[in-house]
Amino acid sequence: MALLLPLLGGSLGSPSAASGDELSQALARQKAIAAKIAAQKKKVAELNGLQADLRVTIASTGAKLAGINADLADVKVEVKQASARVAAVKKVYDQQVADLADLDAQLAEIQTEEVAKAAQLVERKDLLATHIRAAYDSDRTSLLETILSADSFSDALADVGYLIDIGDQDKALAAQIVQDQQTLTALRQTVFQTRFDTAQLRSATAAQKKVLDGSLADLKKARARLKKLEAETARQLALQRKAYRNVAVNKAAAKAILASEAKANAAIDRKIRQLMAAQGNGGGVPSEYSGTLAWPMSGTITQEFGCTGFPWEPPLGNCSHFHTGIDIADPLGTTIHAAGDGKVLYAGPLSDGAWVVIIAHSSNLISLYGHVKTNIPVRAGQQVRKGQVIAYVGMTGHTTGPHLHWSVKLNDRWVNPRLFL
Repeated sequence: MALLLPLLGGSLGSPSAASGDELSQALARQKAIAAKIAAQKKKVAELNGLQADLRVTIASTGAKLAGINADLADVKVEVKQASARVAAVKKVYDQQVADLADLDAQLAEIQTEEVAKAAQLVERKDLLATHIRAAYDSDRTSLLETILSADSFSDALADVGYLIDIGDQDKALAAQIVQDQQTLTALRQTVFQTRFDTAQLRSATAAQKKVLDGSLADLKKARARLKKLEAETARQLALQRKAYRNVAVNKAAAKAILASEAKANAAIDRKIRQLMAAQGNGGGVPSEYSGTLAWPMSGTITQEFGCTGFPWEPPLGNCSHFHTGIDIADPLGTTIHAAGDGKVLYAGPLSDGAWVVIIAHSSNLISLYGHVKTNIPVRAGQQVRKGQVIAYVGMTGHTTGPHLHWSVKLNDRWVNPRLFL
């Protein structure tokens, strides 16, 4: 007994208080890890939402780029927004990976503690057994077996306490063994649950990585497509500007061209009003147009509707140069289709030499197709259907290259054709 007491107070300690602290720490850590895992699961749900939103954005952008005559300015904004969303998703994903690595490190630490605590528990049980064997006769073996085989040391000691005189050191050691067992149980529960949860999180994170990689690939394709379209648009604009510079070799010539364009635009407005007034008695034009318009052709859009930097266009409102339609460049002779059902108001030349087709879709909605070739296959008064060939790309009138000028007028005002697509 004298030899054993130093062991109890030394290497194995008399740390009933310390053991209690270990149990509290194990339970606190279990609770903390459970909170971290719950937070990570919440992050996975958040990441799912971000990924879904990102996929919708990129799909929309891809569809616009693959469609006819994409609005490159609009698509460029969408690509920029998609890039920002990808960065946000990647940031959340990277944090998820870092948090998972932190959980793995904590799990490894807990497993080490579990092994050490199991070894310590075996050592302390062995010490108590050795002490009991040394203190009692061999005929007390049944008592020893009762203690060592009991589920709870505290219960066993309570049952046999009246038969033996347990010393304070032995009682402290037995109590410590009970607390060590509880600590080990808590550690094992934490290890088991953490392994299970991290396996699920790792699987969910791997799935998120796959989705993110897909989004990055689609965004890369969208960027490449946008770059290609921008390059073609820039090429077409360069050709047009070069052609304009060749014509407007001096300020006087440029001014004359601008005045001529303004005069031509005013003449078109007057002609449309006259044609619409004349149609009032002719019939064949509904009061309202119930459908949508379609692109009359595909190609490279060199000018959108609205304020423009192209010096050929006359001023309007607050714009130094204003474009009343959309210019679509394509080779000479490309077929042009009616944007919607309607009645041909006019098919022929204007005062500036440009040949046009004008279609009334209703009493307040018309579409105009300008710079077309002279071999127009439709005539005034003819009813046409949406998609029907009505003209061919030409270079009649003031033009810097083969293209279609497509305009839409609503209630006697030029409006953006994209609003009706």
